[in-house]
Amino acid sequence: MNDAFKRVIVLCVVFAAAFLSVYVFRAWQGGHPIFGFGKEPERGQFAPEHATLQAKAALDPSQVPGLIRANDEMVSLVEQVTPAVVSIDTEILKRERVIDPFRGRVYERDRLTPGLGSGVIVSKEGHVITNHHVIEGHKRIRVTLHDGRSLPATLVNSDKLLDIAVLRIKSAVKGETFQALKFADSDAVKVGQLAIAVGNPFGLGESVTVGRISARDRSLSDGQRDLFQTDAAINPGNSGGPLLNHLGEIIAINASIYTQDRENPGFQGIGFSIPSNEVKRTLEFILKKGRPVHGYLGLETRDLNNYLRSVYKYNGKGVMIWDVTAGSPADEAGVKPYDIVTAFKGEGVTSTRGFLNRVQRSNVDETVIISVARGNETLNLKAVIAEADPFALPDPVKNSGRLASDEAIISAIGLTVRNVPRVYRARGVTGVLISKVEESSHAYDAGLRPNDLLLEINGSRIRNDEDFYLRLVATAAVQETVLRVVRGRVDQRVTIPQIPRTD
Repeated sequence: MNDAFKRVIVLCVVFAAAFLSVYVFRAWQGGHPIFGFGKEPERGQFAPEHATLQAKAALDPSQVPGLIRANDEMVSLVEQVTPAVVSIDTEILKRERVIDPFRGRVYERDRLTPGLGSGVIVSKEGHVITNHHVIEGHKRIRVTLHDGRSLPATLVNSDKLLDIAVLRIKSAVKGETFQALKFADSDAVKVGQLAIAVGNPFGLGESVTVGRISARDRSLSDGQRDLFQTDAAINPGNSGGPLLNHLGEIIAINASIYTQDRENPGFQGIGFSIPSNEVKRTLEFILKKGRPVHGYLGLETRDLNNYLRSVYKYNGKGVMIWDVTAGSPADEAGVKPYDIVTAFKGEGVTSTRGFLNRVQRSNVDETVIISVARGNETLNLKAVIAEADPFALPDPVKNSGRLASDEAIISAIGLTVRNVPRVYRARGVTGVLISKVEESSHAYDAGLRPNDLLLEINGSRIRNDEDFYLRLVATAAVQETVLRVVRGRVDQRVTIPQIPRTD
């Protein structure tokens, strides 16, 4: 027997001894038999348990007749309203970017993405109300009824501003009508009253939640105001479904929820709904005219920035009137360019978007009060809201629709500029290049010439040509204009005198 074979035998013996030792130790520690020796501990035999269950309710029905009646009435209410609530399935065409792993190229392609939401039937002919965002960009819409039938739906029209869409479904059964729900007067809705949300959360199907109206006149953004807040559970998929009162009437259309988790949104006790009066108004316009109707004043506005505040010496909140359409309701009310709107219908104005959205959502022929700051005085001007014409195109006005008085200022200064080339921007250079200087103009007299680089106007950096003209016309009529100019390696500042504004 050679030495190598002996070593193998020794290793096998050592391994077997170690394994046997571990096995014996664990069996002894667990109280189990060792190689059949020893006795397995006896296990207890199951014995039936005796339990006396409570046979009586906590309260006798005679003690809570009101709760019993309320429960039965809620069940009856839900049975009556759910046939009018539908689930909406859509296919939405979306663009997505795809990376080719073999060629390393990036390209875009269209992809159909499924969407879901809720809706409510509001006419026996089959008109359905839902949210605009539920059907936006759709290629196909199908509506699932309470009885499980799935019907194709067509979009009559929608109001993106209000986030409301009107659909139409038709039955294959000739002459069939649909069960519809009635609109309530949302102006009569009070904080604390019962609110019942019905919809299709997460695509699970018909669901009912009950809560209260938590608040009125809430706003999620400048574009969406006067919403009802409710604690009735609203989740993704509930959008477009109705919020009902104790009579089964529509007091609002559920629109959104408040959540801090944008990736996985879920109900946190705060939901928002669009009041029924606004929904009904939009529905009636769409059915009558085929489109929503928005209010119109004939204004072009700009948000106030630090530069405009310094030029016009105004530190409050508001938006600046940049242009007034001749013959428009605003023009007839006496609104002037460069007025600053501080309030609309008695409520403060903080942004252009919010102000114009409130104008658009005002009733046609409604008389409104526009509060404006003009110089050192505040004026309350009366204007009558007109109807915006969606088919009318604005008159072609050169240079991005600037006012005639603005054109006069730019002409007197005599500068034409363009954005700096891409190579400049790649180096971090912002500003504009002078492409033309009119002779006998203020710019020419100040020594400006083509291809000069303009970096600043009155100490503020110039981002692009639009920014330059905006700042120029805002300042030149009220003060001298100081321009920072680079020509070759020379960095200097030139001053252009004040240009009186004339129409």
